[in-house]
Amino acid sequence: MDSCFYPLSSIHPLSERLNCPFYYRPHALCLQAAEVMQKDIAAMAEWTDEVAEGKMFGVLVISDAKGGTGYLRAYSGQICGKADWQGWVPAVFDYLQPDGYFAVREAEISALNGEIKELERSPRHTLDCAALAKAKEDGERRIKEYRTFMAEQKARRVARRASGEDEAALIRESQFQKAELRRLKAAVKTSLRPFEETVAAYDMKLAKLRVRRKQLSDSLQRWLFERFVMLNGKGETKNLMEIFAETPVRVPPSGTGECCAPKLLQYAFRHGYKPLAIAEFWWGKSPVGEIRHHLEFYPACQGKCAPVLEFMLQGLDVEPNPLHRQEERTELSVVYEDEWLIAVDKPAGMLSVPGKGPRLSAHEILSKACAPVYACHRLDMQTSGILLFAKTEEMQRTIQGMFARREIRKMYMAVLDGISDRPSSGEISLPLSPDYANRPRRRVDFEDGKAAVTHYNILYARDGRSVVELFPHTGRTHQLRIHCAYSDGLGVPIVGDELYGRHSRRLLLNAQRMEFRHPVTGAEMRIDSHFDIVSV
Repeated sequence: MDSCFYPLSSIHPLSERLNCPFYYRPHALCLQAAEVMQKDIAAMAEWTDEVAEGKMFGVLVISDAKGGTGYLRAYSGQICGKADWQGWVPAVFDYLQPDGYFAVREAEISALNGEIKELERSPRHTLDCAALAKAKEDGERRIKEYRTFMAEQKARRVARRASGEDEAALIRESQFQKAELRRLKAAVKTSLRPFEETVAAYDMKLAKLRVRRKQLSDSLQRWLFERFVMLNGKGETKNLMEIFAETPVRVPPSGTGECCAPKLLQYAFRHGYKPLAIAEFWWGKSPVGEIRHHLEFYPACQGKCAPVLEFMLQGLDVEPNPLHRQEERTELSVVYEDEWLIAVDKPAGMLSVPGKGPRLSAHEILSKACAPVYACHRLDMQTSGILLFAKTEEMQRTIQGMFARREIRKMYMAVLDGISDRPSSGEISLPLSPDYANRPRRRVDFEDGKAAVTHYNILYARDGRSVVELFPHTGRTHQLRIHCAYSDGLGVPIVGDELYGRHSRRLLLNAQRMEFRHPVTGAEMRIDSHFDIVSV
């Protein structure tokens, strides 16, 4: 009997279609299986410390050839250095064998790392660099002092020339001093050469080691990805290099093929099981810079899994991704209009401006309904509320300049999916950058992120939810959603935030108010949204 197959008593009907791994609400059978898995995870004493640091787990509900229903379970990557714990779906390719090719090559790379670190920390090299720096400093000082001497002599020659001294002699003196400067520069350059050659030899050795390390690492990664041979629902196979060759990045990111969804589907295909429902949940602490909540369910990642699953799901009947559907709503409510500007209440789920797919945007709808308009800013697709357009390109540039100079004040209303323990008002400053492995998510990034600042007021809490006002001082993508959900922000996601929180009917975030001085009339403007998200 298959030790990875866990039977389920199915009292919950299952769709004929597998749920979309990138957008779903966990099926009741997935929840039932996950509850059992979570008890088992908690009971694994060997795992406790490692999984507490954060790990993704997955469940795949399946049927066997006899029509019996059960589930498979998996974890991402390895746990305690093992990819084949009993009762859990093993790795697609187990490269962790102690004396295997991967281990041998990895040992070579580790040895190179040791050499590189030893060189980087070399006391001799530190002394050589210091000696070169001192020699350069001494040489620059000598040249500077001689230049000062030349300037003083030039001033004296001016006075001597005025007193009638021989012009030819003065010219010869000037030419001699310029020649002396050239000789001094040459001498300084010559004196530096032994120091530079010593440092250059060290740098060359270090550069060669780094190149060798990269060559070995790239070669090992390619070897590894070629051995991750993935199956799909048609029975076809492709390795990861072949799958990613058709993508813009060309090469798989590190760790590709080791996430839960590919492991679960691979095992199901190999053993003749039919995939029925899939779900993945997080266990433990959130990774630094990201937002993951203990025991919450999340979609498959985009960077590593999207190309792989696109291939693996071929041949299966899979529910369409709702995010790719054409938005049916085509009406907009105008909340302000004059001869220069028009503001509308954009509903949740509508794009602000045209995107890559067929979904209609507020910009297109408005342009068809009246004269062409020009977008001055954007709202996330799932965010509702005030969206401002200009009626001329000149006015568009003016309004965009006002946004850039923060002359337009915005207030958003949000309903949080819990009670925040933060002070009732304050400021959140968390820099943001794209999460390239999990687009369209963003992450907190204190090294390379762009500044993002939000002022907040918690108005009240009721029925396990909080109502807050949010005043963004910057306009980063997903800024308010992350500043609410992140542990160093308000620590509670917005209701319906499927990227950083939990699924709900809609995202309860609304661009509630916009205030500014009209660039033409000079009037103080206040435009309010008519949407009421608090009662949704």
